[in-house]
Amino acid sequence: MNIAELTALLHLASPALPIGAFSYSQGLEAAIDAKLVETADDAAHWIAHGLANVLAPGELPFLAHQLERWRAHDDDATQALIDANAEFIASRESAELRRETAQMGWSLRQLCAQLEWGDAARRATLERMTPVAQPTAFAFAAYAHEASTDATLAAYAFSWVENQTAAALKAVPLGQVAGQRIVVALRPAIADAVARALATPPDSLNTFAPQLGILSARHESQYSRLFRS
Repeated sequence: MNIAELTALLHLASPALPIGAFSYSQGLEAAIDAKLVETADDAAHWIAHGLANVLAPGELPFLAHQLERWRAHDDDATQALIDANAEFIASRESAELRRETAQMGWSLRQLCAQLEWGDAARRATLERMTPVAQPTAFAFAAYAHEASTDATLAAYAFSWVENQTAAALKAVPLGQVAGQRIVVALRPAIADAVARALATPPDSLNTFAPQLGILSARHESQYSRLFRS
């Protein structure tokens, strides 16, 4: 990895990226309300299972295939981009999770346009997708910075783990050191998730996570909450 690729991916994975990731817990807050997550160990278990059973078989391979389609960007790849984006949004188990990926995707698309990342033809394709899923927009940004697929997936997975940990710090709540223990412990799991994702063909993506879907649906009417999902 060269320095330009590294700094670009650090930028895209940063919690300071203005796409609103900090306002979502992706079901974690509902799990806390249901008393499924009450301690640092519970939080670590929840985040590890989300990485292994939700991101690794679904979101990460989807991101990898969208990145390859952005690189090709011929007629077939462009149609595949659009179709896969629509399928990913349809696969979200609740209204909250659909709004989350659409809002973050829209925000990242706006940032890409305003900073003029990538070429005009690909930006026009990105603009055509409404709503646009966040991984689709992230794949575009990674393509625009000539990032490799494995490094892009690692940055995306780390950003997800970091955001989940930040949500746990606020909602469980946890101390800063407990949060850092979770992040450090999951470094090998991120590598494993990336390897699994890279070996997953497009027709083998799996987004089956019924407990997450139920908790997310409950969160929509949860009495007290800090996060939007």
